[in-house]
Amino acid sequence: MNENKRMTSIARKINMTFWLKRLGDAIAIDLLLICIAAGFFFYDAEKQVPDNTGVWHRDFEVDKAAKDVDYVITLSDKTELKYSIADYVAPLREAAYVILIMQGIHLFFALFNTNIIRKKMRPLNDLAVKAQQISYAAYDTSKFESLEQAIANAHAESPDVHISTGDKDLQSIEIALNNLLLKMKESERQQARFVSDASHELRTPISVIQGYVNMLDRWGKEDEEVLTESIEALKNESEHMKELIEQLLFLARGDSGRNSLHVTEFNLGEVMKEVWEESCMIDDRHEYKFSIMEHVVSEEEQQIDNVYIMSGDLAMIKQSVRIFVQNAAKYSEEGSCVSLGIKRDGNVLSYTVQDDGVGMNSADVVHIFERFFRSDEARNSETGGSGLGLSIAKWIVDAHDGTIDVLSRADIGTRFTVSFKAVRCNTDI
Repeated sequence: MNENKRMTSIARKINMTFWLKRLGDAIAIDLLLICIAAGFFFYDAEKQVPDNTGVWHRDFEVDKAAKDVDYVITLSDKTELKYSIADYVAPLREAAYVILIMQGIHLFFALFNTNIIRKKMRPLNDLAVKAQQISYAAYDTSKFESLEQAIANAHAESPDVHISTGDKDLQSIEIALNNLLLKMKESERQQARFVSDASHELRTPISVIQGYVNMLDRWGKEDEEVLTESIEALKNESEHMKELIEQLLFLARGDSGRNSLHVTEFNLGEVMKEVWEESCMIDDRHEYKFSIMEHVVSEEEQQIDNVYIMSGDLAMIKQSVRIFVQNAAKYSEEGSCVSLGIKRDGNVLSYTVQDDGVGMNSADVVHIFERFFRSDEARNSETGGSGLGLSIAKWIVDAHDGTIDVLSRADIGTRFTVSFKAVRCNTDI
């Protein structure tokens, strides 16, 4: 049967079902109105019975001459009260005609709603047609055999692995599979890069340790100067390797969801002030400044307003601040300034760490939070570092639902702005 004719036939049946339901609703409404009118009629008739007078009988009488029916109430003293139904209905007749005419018009036009229902059904019909086509295609195993063959011929080790059968019916499946393969290859490349970088970072301290151990074995037993130098170098390299392994373990625990947060409420401004004070104490090669809401704090100022209260893991947040400060000092020249700041805007707390160092170009900025990534300027310098610090800071900020904005210009400097949600308080800002 033609598809359009079949859909029209179904629409006609549906329309007839709805029309019969509308007819039933109209009849039900009419019966309800008649019952209401009858109730008012009997109520008005009973109100005419005199008080303290008993009713002996109630009945209906047919007046054939007047073609009317009377409702008769016979009182206890044999007096009869008659109420004409025709007289009571007369004022309601016009309203009844209006209601019946409106219902008739509505039911008449409802007979011709087949086309409207057909249009409404078109999306469902198209869906049914597609489902039927898929059902028929299920019996055509050649399509799926060609897809299976294309998957079998795809080489996972190929850098540009791609699945294609040339069949338009399988195009959506091919796109989904190729996107999945692309994500898997990207994940594989990231994993290979991580392993390669981690191996490279660990190889350097191990090689240094091995070199000094060999030197100790040859000359350190008799030469005190070689012994002292080797012990110092071994301590430094072992400490560096320990720090690198701890950073790798931190990120590994974070990836597996085993880094737990010890959430408390604390003053972010106090945390920034503590990091500023300890930075001034342990690093005399740079100038450190601390500002609150654009106001530079002197050493005599101690009070931090309680509008900087936030909820989170105090130790981790402090660690993230230290990472940004150490990163700023590492890539800044001796004598330059590292600025720390704290401010609140509405319900958002932000701290900033800014330096006047080497800066980065825009191509490097998008990668700075990747593990083991260091810009060319940093790799060519003597600053060292594992390239994991910013990755750890990013994980900490993300774990606290925070955001990091980076503004950097080569040979000018870099500014990190980290924002969190503040805990509400009554202090006016």
